[in-house]
Amino acid sequence: MIERWSRDQVLALAPDAASRKAAQGVASPGKWQVRGVAGALLYGACRGSGATPYLACVDLTEPAYRCTCPSRKFPCKHALGLLLLWAGDAVPEGTQAPAWATEWLTARTARATSTRSPAQPPTEPEPAPERQPAGAGAGVGQQSNGVGVGPERQPAEAGAGRQVEEAEEAEVGPGQQADGVEMGPARQPAGAESVRHGRVGAGLAEVERWLADQVRQGLAGAAEHEWDGLAKRLIDAQAPGVAGMVSRLAQVRAGDDWPGRLLAEYALINLLAVAYRRRAELPAPLARTVLIRAGFPVTREEVLAGPALRDHWDVLGRRDEVQDRLTARRVWLRGRRSGRAALVLSFAPQGQPLDASLVTGVTLDADVAFYPGAAPLRALVADRHGTVPAAGPPPGGPPEEALEEVARAVAEDPWVESWPVVLADVVPERTALGGLPLHPAAHDPWRLLAVSGGHPLTVAAEWTPRGLRPLTTWDDDGTAVIL
Repeated sequence: MIERWSRDQVLALAPDAASRKAAQGVASPGKWQVRGVAGALLYGACRGSGATPYLACVDLTEPAYRCTCPSRKFPCKHALGLLLLWAGDAVPEGTQAPAWATEWLTARTARATSTRSPAQPPTEPEPAPERQPAGAGAGVGQQSNGVGVGPERQPAEAGAGRQVEEAEEAEVGPGQQADGVEMGPARQPAGAESVRHGRVGAGLAEVERWLADQVRQGLAGAAEHEWDGLAKRLIDAQAPGVAGMVSRLAQVRAGDDWPGRLLAEYALINLLAVAYRRRAELPAPLARTVLIRAGFPVTREEVLAGPALRDHWDVLGRRDEVQDRLTARRVWLRGRRSGRAALVLSFAPQGQPLDASLVTGVTLDADVAFYPGAAPLRALVADRHGTVPAAGPPPGGPPEEALEEVARAVAEDPWVESWPVVLADVVPERTALGGLPLHPAAHDPWRLLAVSGGHPLTVAAEWTPRGLRPLTTWDDDGTAVIL
């Protein structure tokens, strides 16, 4: 049986504020001619402006959505309103689903079976490893986990679906910084790849010379037009990952604490350029990380063809951010038995819906496949086996253990920009959490402070070099509260 979601979890699925408001307007039993839930299938017929009601279905195991309304938002207000009724225990259970709902679910199951990619059998997770001192080499690659597959209903139908696919496969500069794994076209023939290596090498040699000039002349002389020009030349040199790092320098320069941050960004860019030049001397996983950070592609098919790890994955939270003309969604997972962390990343053009198949606070029984690298973090959900009912808050640890985990990750991959942590028995403050500083944008977390009431609780957060970003906490009843 699917564990009932909270109102917070449902509203977090809405694509925008207007959808959240509209969903609450249809979340009234009187607006639904038919509503029910049969196993994991939630269905309902909502009265609309016409004579024919809108038929809405939700597969609660993904979740996936379907509605006959003309809305191009995903999920639409009818699916969200139906979920709100279900979350409020206003949907009868154990009823016989109508044919239009069961036919949709049967078709979904058949498509999922026929399109499932062949992959190596999933491995069972080993117990979470003992905490090692910061810098220990073996731990990080074993700290990552999985992420989700796309929804049933494609955003804005076929046209926008093509846009999303192209956006994920194109080398789009800043958008490729979000997850540390660059998306790109299918792997090229050896000859073409050799030519590309030559272009990338020449572009990064220019970056090294440019950085030396910047340090020699002083940080105050940096000009935005120089960064823009260098980023464009790096795109021409087929190094979109490095171009993305250069493009964000203007944003760093606009901050109050820009000197130290700008110098740190320069150092990371220079480290990547030198590592690319000397990649033949690096261990194979780190050399692959360098190529990925530079912008060489890793295809979805390659990831799914590799080994997968089956575990119970807690969906810790998510964060959306606009990058150039795309919106990137980060969804963080952690395995209960393996202790590994994972990042699911999805893109969509601005104004178009993003993947909403991973619900914050839910625990999934799933097989997860990871992208390659020295500190694997980004992953795909290869297969789902359902949800884990009444799982409660995810296992956490003290801040010291979280810092050790992050230190291992940064030791393996110096370009790591964020990492999920779960802190147990911490008392939040206005500018800190468990003694660790909060990100400047996360100061005064009033909702977290209200849930805590001065008492310790479990908090899932995103670590960044500038501080923690709280994602989710759990109240005394074990219900997820999205922050």
